[in-house]
Formats: sequence, C-alpha cells, structure tokens
Amino acid sequence: MCGIIGIVGKEEVADRLVEGLRRMEYRGYDSAGVCTLHGGQLIRRRAPGKLDNLVRELARDPAPGQVGIAHTRWATHGAPTAANAHPHATDALALVHNGIIENFRQLREALTARGRTFESETDTEVVAHLVSELVEGGATPEEAVMQALPQLRGAFALAIAFRQYPDMLIGARLGSPLVVGYGEGETYLGSDALALAPLTQQICYLDEGDWVVVTRDGSRIFDKNNNPVEREVTTSGASAAAIEKGNYRHFMQKEIFEQPTVVAQTLHSYIRQLDQSVALPAFDFDLSQINRVTIVACGTSYYAGMVAKYWFEQFARLPVDIDVASEFRYRDPVLEPGGLAIFISQSGETADTLAALRHCKAHGQTIAVVVNVPTSSMAREADLLLPTHAGPEIGVASTKAFSCQLAVLAALAAYMAVKRGRMDRAEEAEVVRHLLEAPASLNAALAHDDEIAAMAHLIAPARVVLYLGRGPDYPLALEGALKLKEISYIHAEGYASGEMKHGPIALIDEAVPVIVLAPSGPLFEKTVSNMQEVRARGGKIVLISDREGLDEAGEGCLATIEMPKVHPLIAPLVYAVPVQLLAYHVACVKGTDVDQPRNLAKSVTVE
Repeated sequence: MCGIIGIVGKEEVADRLVEGLRRMEYRGYDSAGVCTLHGGQLIRRRAPGKLDNLVRELARDPAPGQVGIAHTRWATHGAPTAANAHPHATDALALVHNGIIENFRQLREALTARGRTFESETDTEVVAHLVSELVEGGATPEEAVMQALPQLRGAFALAIAFRQYPDMLIGARLGSPLVVGYGEGETYLGSDALALAPLTQQICYLDEGDWVVVTRDGSRIFDKNNNPVEREVTTSGASAAAIEKGNYRHFMQKEIFEQPTVVAQTLHSYIRQLDQSVALPAFDFDLSQINRVTIVACGTSYYAGMVAKYWFEQFARLPVDIDVASEFRYRDPVLEPGGLAIFISQSGETADTLAALRHCKAHGQTIAVVVNVPTSSMAREADLLLPTHAGPEIGVASTKAFSCQLAVLAALAAYMAVKRGRMDRAEEAEVVRHLLEAPASLNAALAHDDEIAAMAHLIAPARVVLYLGRGPDYPLALEGALKLKEISYIHAEGYASGEMKHGPIALIDEAVPVIVLAPSGPLFEKTVSNMQEVRARGGKIVLISDREGLDEAGEGCLATIEMPKVHPLIAPLVYAVPVQLLAYHVACVKGTDVDQPRNLAKSVTVE
C-alpha cells in the first residue's frame, strides 16, 4: 500500500523518481505525485489515476531539481483526486506518507483552531501542517520532526522535503517500512529495496520508531528516543531487471509460469537431498516441545495457512488454531505457554498480521514467520524465519508467493512430525520424494494453459461463480474464488463440497458456473455426489481433476481441466495453478486491469 521514494542527488531527479514509482506500482495505488526542490521553491505535480497521468503532467509542466520526493497513494481518507494525492505541501515543506494517522481528526481540529488552512480530506496533511507550524515558529527541521512524531498515533513512513533546506530530506517510520539507500554522492529513501534497485544495492532498514536525516554525504539515524544510532548497511540483492514482464502479457501471467522454478528453489532450501530429509534454518528452541500451533494471516496467505492446518494435524498430530489477522487480537485468544505462532505474509509488513505477531510475542508464544521478504519487519522480529524465495511478486493478486508458502509449510509440517516422533525416516523420505516431484507436476499443470484460456469465455459472462472442494481442496476453492473476485470483479464464493446442501445450493441455476476441485482419491466419490446435486438443479460444472477423475465424472460438464495425477500432499500446490489461470484468462476476456485491480493494494500496511 502506497509507495515512497526520495532522492538527494547530484543530477535531475524527476525522471528517476517516476521510475522508482513504477517499480512500486505492484503495491497498488490510485493517484501519484512528485515534488522537487529548485530555486528555493517546492515544485509539485500530482495526478489521479495511473502513473502515466503523472508522466503527462510532468511533460506539460516539468519539475526540475536535484532533490525530491514522490508517492503512489492508495486512498484511505478522501477520494483518489489530485487534491488528495501526495505530496502534501505548505509554504515550508512537502511531505509524503504511507500508513494512517489515527488521531488526525483531533490534530486537524487543533491546527484549524490555530489558523491552519487545509486543502485536502486526507489524514496525511495534518502531519505537514504540524511540522510546518514548528518550522515556522523557529525550529530546525530536526527539532520540528522530534517534536511532531510523538504527537502522531497510528502507522507511518514519512519523507519530508523542506523549502529552506534544499540539500536534505528527513524520513521517519513507525509500523510502515522505510529503507535508506547509499550511492556515490547521492542518498535515497524508499518504501522497499525494489524501488531503489536501479539506484543502489547498499541499503539499511530503519527500525521501529527511527527517523533519519538524508544528505548527499549519507545519513544520520536517530531512534525513537532521538538518540543517534547506527543501522547495518547490507546489500539488497533486489534486481534492477526484476520488474520486467519479458514476453508475458501481464506480471501475473509471468508469475504463474515462474512457479515451477521458484517452488523448486524454495524446496531446495528446506530439503537435504543427500539423505532425503527436511531441514530448517537455524533456530534456538525445541520444536518437539511445541504443544499447539496458532496460524495467523490475511487473504491468500490465510488460505495457505488453512491448507497447513490439515498437514500439521495429519502428519505432526498437533492441534492448530487459525485466524484472520484482522480479527485475531480482538477476540482475546487463549494463548497457552509452549505454543508456536506462525505468521504468513508475502511482504512481511501486513499491518494486521504484524500487530498479531507482537500480541503473540507479548503472550509468550514462539514466533515463526513465512515471508517472501527476509528483511521485513516480521522477519526481523521472528524466532524462526522461513523465507519463501519466490522473488519479487509484482501482480497484486498473489500467485507464486502462495505456492511457495505452501511448499514451506509442507516442509515445516513434515519436520515437526519427525521431531515429535510421528514420522519415521522412511516416511520422511517419502514425503521428501513427493515434495521434490512438485515442480515437475506444476509444469504439467501449466501445460493446460491453452485449454483453460479457450474455455474462459464460458465463465466471463457469469455474475456469480461457486467453487467447491473437500479436505485441503476446500481452501483451494476459497482461494480460487478470491482470485476470480480480485481480478475479474465477478462475485465468487468457495465452499466445502459437503456444505453445498446446507444453504448455498439455493444459488444454483443454469446461469451459475460451479468450479469443482476434485483429484481422484478417498474423497472423490463424495464430491461427485455433490456434483450430481448441482447438475440436478441446472448448474454448469467445470471439473478440475486428473485423468482418472475426469473419466469417471467428466461427462456432461460445461468444461473439464485435466491435472496430473499427484500425491495428496502436493495436490494443493498443483491445483493452485488451474484456479489461478482460470481467474487470469477470465479477467483477460473481461478486459480488466489484471496486475493492478481496482481498490486493491499489494501490501496492506494499515489496519
């Protein structure tokens, strides 16, 4: 959600600021803007809608200068208009903000009473006026920031440019990430390393509550108590080429087809092929003593956790609670000593999940995180870091991150089963063998892309689509429905197959396609019975199964999608592919914005 970039440079910055914003389009946004410092003036350009609108604005009215800040906004307070777009400015400064200021109304009322005039509906503008008021009263920028930050409640990453101090920027973070980058005679601020990748590989991550003064010579970092501190400078590893689509039409399509490679990369970091065993990164606690698992996540990551619940209970015989992060703290969960809390997040910065993590940590839980960004806030606060190695995921609708999450969680479930004495060496070797088969099976599933594209026009006219699955395929049904909603804007729901007759069957008629995920196996016959209930009421079935399942139940379906025959352990990874491809091709038929669907953000950094 929202993207920030700032440059204190030795060359013109406007084009580079826009390029940085392009690298953060995946985060989701609905307006954009830049502000540069030149000739003692703040030069600000903003536009609603896509970044190309800002580019046209800059072509009509350039923004010269060697220092500047830029922002892509995802609307929270106020509609996505030019007036509400960042940067927000006063006579003294311009400011960009990622996050949410929870006490903005009280601050705005107080500032208005003191004569400040507001131009927008946003919470962000109160920060600009708060700091401006202090600067106009004689405070230095550093003093003004020190006095203003303690007055803010909520989450923020800030970058501030000061009109009378044209060779510096100030950044600050609390609850939202902010990165400092170091170049030759230039220094940068960014929401993530990917935004800075073309500029520098040398970065440091600000800790919670840090603020920083950035000049061409480097940075001075202060902690939440305003004490000077040093933060480790690391090599980011973010590729300047990572956001190229190559020959693919969309990033989402590219990322779907990357899954065999990234799942293989992920599994190889958790498996010792020499002795066919599962291994984890180093940690200093005893997993065999864990007596309960709590899984917390949002959206697609939550569905990965639902699949993992089946695995942990089946293999490790561990009781598992699972909750959506936005609800978790507010129901005051019972967290017994000796529990393991697992948090799943692509970005590692999801606000609800991060808050839940800190709640569990405060209640004595051991913390494990499954993340795609190993330098994220969640990663840094974990007792056990489990990276997914999916690489940058640009499409807002998660695909390869989901399959890599499943791979990590399957390995973790097997590892805990071994440590708890629930799985012997022969069984572990068998699990490893099946996990290592997953990349080839993913490739086999992708080979049916043309067939899925050819039948997408049958689904595109629908107003409602239902997905059904049993066992671990139930979370896949939920994920398939979410994908269709996210990028095609068709209302879709996922159900456990056996629940169809407990209410949802009332929705069935000839206009409602029903997508059934049903690999052959012990649960197949029961799912076929549910299909017959749908068929008897005129429902149009799309059956996703292997050849054995299609031969038995594929007759009379609206369409069928063949999957390879796989072991039940890896079936969720493999069956993720057709539901992703179906959503993708339906969205293409409908002409929606696949990579940046309306109203969605990649990383939700506010509650």
